[in-house]
Amino acid sequence: MDKKTEKSIQNKLIKLKLYTQNDYIFHIPLRYENETKLTKIIDIPLSTYILTEGVIIDVKILDNRFKNKVLIVIIKDDTGYLQLRWLHFFSSQITKFIIGNKIRVGGEAKRKQSELEIIHPRIYNINTKLSKKLTPIYSTIKGLSQIKIRKIILEELTKTITDTLPDNIVKHFNLMAFDEAIKYLHYPPPYNSLSLSTEKKHPAWTRIKFDELLAHELSIGIIRQDRMQKKAYCLPKNSKFIKNLATFIDNLEFTLTDSQQYVINEISNDLSMSFPMNRLLQGDVGCGKTVVATIAAIQAISSNKQVALMTPTEILTEQHFYKIQEYCKKLEIIVEYISSNKSIKDKKSIKERVISGEINFIIGTQSLIQEHIYFNNLGLLIIDEQHRFGVEQRSVFYNKGIYIDKNSVIYPHLLSMSATPIPRTLAMTLLDDMDISTIKSLPKDRKPIITKLISDDRREEVLTKIVKFIKNGRQAYWVCPMIVENEKIDLQNAVDTFEDIKKRFPDLKIGLIHSNLANNLKNEIMQSFRNGNINLLVATTVIEVGVDVPNASLMTIEHSERFGLAQLHQLRGRIGRGIDQSICILLYQKPLSLIAKKRLRAIFKTLDGFKIAQYDLLIRGPGDFLGTKQSGVNLFRFADIETDQDILQKSKEAALIIKKYNPECINPHISRWKKNDNYI
Repeated sequence: MDKKTEKSIQNKLIKLKLYTQNDYIFHIPLRYENETKLTKIIDIPLSTYILTEGVIIDVKILDNRFKNKVLIVIIKDDTGYLQLRWLHFFSSQITKFIIGNKIRVGGEAKRKQSELEIIHPRIYNINTKLSKKLTPIYSTIKGLSQIKIRKIILEELTKTITDTLPDNIVKHFNLMAFDEAIKYLHYPPPYNSLSLSTEKKHPAWTRIKFDELLAHELSIGIIRQDRMQKKAYCLPKNSKFIKNLATFIDNLEFTLTDSQQYVINEISNDLSMSFPMNRLLQGDVGCGKTVVATIAAIQAISSNKQVALMTPTEILTEQHFYKIQEYCKKLEIIVEYISSNKSIKDKKSIKERVISGEINFIIGTQSLIQEHIYFNNLGLLIIDEQHRFGVEQRSVFYNKGIYIDKNSVIYPHLLSMSATPIPRTLAMTLLDDMDISTIKSLPKDRKPIITKLISDDRREEVLTKIVKFIKNGRQAYWVCPMIVENEKIDLQNAVDTFEDIKKRFPDLKIGLIHSNLANNLKNEIMQSFRNGNINLLVATTVIEVGVDVPNASLMTIEHSERFGLAQLHQLRGRIGRGIDQSICILLYQKPLSLIAKKRLRAIFKTLDGFKIAQYDLLIRGPGDFLGTKQSGVNLFRFADIETDQDILQKSKEAALIIKKYNPECINPHISRWKKNDNYI
């Protein structure tokens, strides 16, 4: 092979992220083809790769309906006839097909009218011995053929493949030897099912999944141990905090639930430690996470430390600011927010007051990491809707609170919040490096939201009732899936809906909000809605996160069949925050797909965000559920944390044994599974 060709192949392997032996052995086939036996023509199944042999009885070139040349070769054996078709071919190919000669072909047969045919079959040397194992088909790229990548991977498989697990673990959990498992998955014997790559139930798969999950468990253990060895400011429950907390609670217009008080205590204890807190506060929409986070902030501020809260949207930033400012109005705490609608002069002033320490609590979006904001003494970081930020964004934000103090590094405490409840199995596995606090109940005075499923053909009836509802002094949302009309998709859009309702009901005070509006305009509209100056707010999903208007007690969602389950639950959570009975109307358009029916049935049956999250996980799978790229949480390559719970539990048990008796195996095992893209 010349250097140019070798370099080209190397570049293609790099694009496939194949660098080391580990990368090659974990490049498991997508599927397999059975080239171990010949099938008689009469026995050829449809849509399954087969090998067959036959004598050429006819060769012809025809014009198809597009006036392109098509090569047809017909072969026969003692059981029947098979047509071979090439839609694209070279003239040199024709000379290889001589009537009377016997050929061997491979491919997936289809039935065209009464004829059995294979399109673009693979031609084999008639004298080649049949394979003794199934043939692997790998993921590859243009210019790197299956034959070439197969040869490269086979070379790596013939080298020594070490087992990173000690014998006691392999025997205790009755595991297949690692090298045997790897070789089996690349070249399974012919008696194995061709669905080996999809069913993943064989002991070889069990071994690979076990090792992957174990590597994760060991990695998490190291991360947790490393965190506990780091130094953080101890933020105790001092007399100032106790006094501030008493004043704060007296100022609340509601009573904290038992669940809120429990998680407040969990967070407070963490802040009192000398190593950094890393805790996730999760709870259903409207459960009162903000007040819990505010109490954590008060504890930090009572120890003369600053607090920064990062949110995903400016609407949420302003809402948090007004709410937290109201909560803290009787405390000597200065709360401020920074956003794009602030003037350059105001931004400069805020930055100066933050770095001087005058501002105790600063709230903002990504502006907190994009703007040149420096802190005087940052002790607690809070991230709201943490899954909406990427790993890099969260890391840059966290680094804002790291200080070098007399040759020692001091790390900030971190509280992450999520209104998208994460199912227990997912949380225990992927968020194992975080402590989790869960607010399990809603405020006692909340009336359950009534959810109604109504067909789109009753839209006019719904609109009439909503207008009547609004004229009785209530406020409502009308949610559309799109901002403007799209020629390709026939869906109601917010702009047209706004114009239509405004024209038909000129007496109504109607507002329109969507993501294309400038941030300052969005904030003005939301403030008008909060103040009651807008009765009906036509919106897109821009209101999905965190919007809190207690007087808004009715929501209509158009084309609800087009929304995800979690999204519907989040939108519905914008109402039901006041004393009035709230109603959520889900307008849907017929016919409904099976998945849409399941989603709407689930959202109709329960208000419990945790049940909805569990169901959503089953529908979408863990990757789509978390939104891997956005969340930065890397899911598993081979294991499935929902269906492989038994393997997961065994891997947790194995991790404890290895830590105690075989600690020398930890780093080699993690290294095997740690990829260049930080897989673990």
